[in-house]
Amino acid sequence: MLTTVLYMVRHAESPFKLGEERVRGLSREGQIAARKVTALLKDIDIAAIVSSPYTRAIQTVQELATYKALTIKEYETLKERPIKGLEYRLPEQELLKAIEQSFNNKAFCLEGGESTQQAQRRAIPTILQVIKENKGKNIVIGTHGNIMTIIMNYFAERYGYDFWKSTSKPDIYRLTFDDNNSLTEVERIWSEMEG
Repeated sequence: MLTTVLYMVRHAESPFKLGEERVRGLSREGQIAARKVTALLKDIDIAAIVSSPYTRAIQTVQELATYKALTIKEYETLKERPIKGLEYRLPEQELLKAIEQSFNNKAFCLEGGESTQQAQRRAIPTILQVIKENKGKNIVIGTHGNIMTIIMNYFAERYGYDFWKSTSKPDIYRLTFDDNNSLTEVERIWSEMEG
């Protein structure tokens, strides 16, 4: 049976700056962690590297792309899911509550935000297209915590709020798909590099 593997790489540490969601890059610690991502994936035969268009996601997989002599293909559809409108900040507890609610009720979103359902509608066709174009191969995806969880949730309901809360920056999950694009296995591989 032909299997296709997605390595979902959640971006490394990036300092929050209001209004700079798209362009904020990695912190010094994030840059060091991104080098560990490269070390972990450099010996894998990678056919393609795709990413969210956000700087922090690209920077996390950039060194790997350079090492592999691959061009990162950016997809607007793989950007992070906005939880709320950008014009106001929410206390962390309220934000976490909204994220939890968005997984329990996939149609829920805060004003100016995007529901889990809406995010899946934009991201999943891209994921399926990338799998189709690279059938039987290994693909790396530079991504974010929320949209990564939302994509995984589409294929298996067990990936929701608790899973999202358990992820780190960076993080790497190896997703194996069969011929029918069914998710058959998920393995966290970042923990091997931690510490």
